Amino acid sequence: MRAVFFESFGQRPRVADLPSPTAPSGGVVIDVEATGLCRSDWHAWAGHDDSVALPHVPGHELVGRIAQVGAGVREWRRGQRVTTPFVCGCGRCEQCRSGNAQVCPNQTQPGFTHFGSWAEQVVIHAADHNLVAVPEDLPAEAVVGLGCRFATAFRGLHHRARLQRGETAAVVGCGGVGLSTIMIARALGARTVAVDVADGALDLARRFGADDTVNAAGLAPQEVADAIVAAAGRRPAVTVEALGREETMNAALLAAAPLGRHVQIGLFAHPPVTAMPRVIGQEIAVFGSHGMPAADYPELVDLVASGALRPADLVTRTIGLDEVPEALVELGERTRPGMTLIRP
Repeated sequence: MRAVFFESFGQRPRVADLPSPTAPSGGVVIDVEATGLCRSDWHAWAGHDDSVALPHVPGHELVGRIAQVGAGVREWRRGQRVTTPFVCGCGRCEQCRSGNAQVCPNQTQPGFTHFGSWAEQVVIHAADHNLVAVPEDLPAEAVVGLGCRFATAFRGLHHRARLQRGETAAVVGCGGVGLSTIMIARALGARTVAVDVADGALDLARRFGADDTVNAAGLAPQEVADAIVAAAGRRPAVTVEALGREETMNAALLAAAPLGRHVQIGLFAHPPVTAMPRVIGQEIAVFGSHGMPAADYPELVDLVASGALRPADLVTRTIGLDEVPEALVELGERTRPGMTLIRP
């Protein structure tokens, strides 16, 4: 199979011909229809994730068809169209049995713990616990983002922060996951303020439902927080940091309402210094969101199928495998608005 491949962290990847995988016991091999380019992939390539072993094939957002079924798989067959959360649970531990596979201590992650979906085929372990059926009439553009950015945003807003209709949410960082968060907040009936340093990203945020925007270029965290409050006319009940930078996280925390809820989605390259005095003094709840278990996907898929949530609108570029190495390197230098779809 053809795949995007690297042998050392930070080294420019290349497209290589690699041996095709075999379905493991309990798992499947999927023919990849489409996959996504995500900042988490850049973190894996840069060496920021301890679970990544070399050599490596990245990629963790995908849709495709089952090509091989391993021994012991009961619920799935060849030819079915599926997606999967990027965090796959073992299906046996206490966390998986309680419906929280996203924090399974024995989790696997395509593109992190094993070769990922920037390839013509990818392996998914514990298939009966981790695959999600995909309607035939949903285009790949509407499905790929559900594996990571939309699922993480949906869980963060709906399951963790319990965002309510009519509340205000501020989203700091309008890359792929930030724009996904804005789209979901709108679908849930909330008012949103979008924050970024790029006018193009803010234009997309308005297009996807942001009621107000703040250009934070050159502003200190407290100034960004003040601008959020001014734009919204109130302190937001929920804040979301979707970039993974200390200054943007603190801007969100400084803006949050007393007793507010902060959702941290952005991954950090290094441990941040946090505005903890405000967290303590204003009793702000801080939630992490790192994927969503497959068992919770039907609600999200139904939202997409109904048209209330339109992930396909987020796709602004489609590329092939040969273009991926350049796109990955570029991701460390600048963030393109919207989402890049890869068709192997």
